[in-house]
Amino acid sequence: MLEEKSLRDQLQDKYVSVINHNMDPIITINKEWQITYANPSVHTTYGYKAKELSGRSILNLVTDVSSNQFHELIRGGFLGESIDVDEIYIYKKNGEYLQVHLKAIPVSTEGEVTELHLIVRDTSIDQENNEKLLYLSYNDQLTGLWNRSAMKEHFVTDSLNANKNAERLFLIHLGLDRFKLINDSLGHTGADTILMMVADRLKLICPQMGRLYRKGGDEFVITLQNNCVAEIERLAQRILNDFSKPFYLNQQEYFISASIGISVFPVDACKFEELLKKSEQALSFVKDRGRSQYRFYQDEMNSIVADEVLMESHLRRAIEMDELRVYYQPQVDLKTGTISSFEALLRWSNRKFGFVSPAKFIPIAEESGLIHSIGDWVLNQVCKQLKEWQEKGYRPVRIAVNISPKQFRVETFAENMQEKIESYGIVPSSLEVEITENALTSVHETLTILNTLKEIGVMISVDDFGTGYSSLSYLKKYPIDIIKIDRSFIQDIGLDDKNKAIAKTIINLAYYLNMEVIAEGVETELQASILLAANCQKAQGFLYSKAIPVDELVDKYLLKHVIV
Repeated sequence: MLEEKSLRDQLQDKYVSVINHNMDPIITINKEWQITYANPSVHTTYGYKAKELSGRSILNLVTDVSSNQFHELIRGGFLGESIDVDEIYIYKKNGEYLQVHLKAIPVSTEGEVTELHLIVRDTSIDQENNEKLLYLSYNDQLTGLWNRSAMKEHFVTDSLNANKNAERLFLIHLGLDRFKLINDSLGHTGADTILMMVADRLKLICPQMGRLYRKGGDEFVITLQNNCVAEIERLAQRILNDFSKPFYLNQQEYFISASIGISVFPVDACKFEELLKKSEQALSFVKDRGRSQYRFYQDEMNSIVADEVLMESHLRRAIEMDELRVYYQPQVDLKTGTISSFEALLRWSNRKFGFVSPAKFIPIAEESGLIHSIGDWVLNQVCKQLKEWQEKGYRPVRIAVNISPKQFRVETFAENMQEKIESYGIVPSSLEVEITENALTSVHETLTILNTLKEIGVMISVDDFGTGYSSLSYLKKYPIDIIKIDRSFIQDIGLDDKNKAIAKTIINLAYYLNMEVIAEGVETELQASILLAANCQKAQGFLYSKAIPVDELVDKYLLKHVIV
């Protein structure tokens, strides 16, 4: 008997220990619904000490004593059922109350339920977390705007309302132009700050009846139910006008333009994903044609985008299918008429699209990242050609190769150039690296690459001179050998005194900096004579020759000048 009593005492101690150390509040009540015990967590959560609750009715702690759920819980518990309910509110000592999940555990003595343990679990935190999760599900974390999921859900209601009211639903899709430059310049933290400023500006512009979303990245969407196209056009133009004003960060001005594509329900599409896709196509159309404008979706945009996707697929196999060729355009000495340099120009003839203009496929190569493999292929072809001419004893010539800004910014670009020159065994000065002004934005990085190229012995030229943002400043900083005057200054040089003055200024500037000048796009004798009078050294353009294949170049310009 003593052993049995000792065992019962041990079990009782363990039982009490489990209750006392439970993180959830546990309240024990008798059959009269009076509180007989409360564990320490009750005090921690609700502020009551055990002696303050002893003998009180559990109904004193429940906010809605008439709750059917609560009464069923207690009655069921004393009938031996283990029941739990949600959304019961329990008073704290300070008068506040918490939403709880309540579970009744029957306590039996000799087969009869004499007490109930009520396990009280605070669900207000869960509810708060659920509300946070719901917010994050439908709101952009950075800007607080609605996100794409919210847009998709709202579309169901908005499209129904538009149909009901015989109105249209406009989807105004905004993309920031060249935002990657902001990201690269300011880093993610600074760029995120700018995006929040953009969101705040759009909130002020968005009509009261419209909805504003951040689709992701640097893209935002306004949806608006209306029937007036002119009103939508005014809104789009207002957005563009507002983006002509600077954004200020750390007392520095930043100008960010935007492009807009607009699709219309139910005219362009009736399903959300399709309508969004068509606004994206309209946006891409604007970005490809100068940016900082708005355009409504049109059916031909769909075919343009489809063609570009298919064209990218074909471009990926252009090298493998032997569809690429390097052509060469001669650069003529204006004083002597001799030719000692050429520009290498890439040509693509595809089995489906036929001859594809570089203006069409080069941007696709840039966007897709194919420019790296294609650019490397061009360099190999030119080096191979120079080596062949060198071995055959042809007179020395220089070949200029256009280098994409993306190629140029690769850390190993200069090292790769040196490897090719050494591998093919060509004279370094016979190779000219032609870069645009856009490739010269990062001063330290650019200077390092250019200095390495100069040490190798490669010639360096700047293409499209005068069309960038910092022409004069980098002429002083960088080791540049040749300036190429952009064709936009040459076209009307005989008619436009300003263009003539600009061309002359560039030529004089290059002369004093000991740089060579080549004029691009020369098509008339008048243009050539004006450039000659201004002491421009070289010119290239249709007046002299279009770009020609290598065999024709050899026959016309190299075979007559074999070194014996």
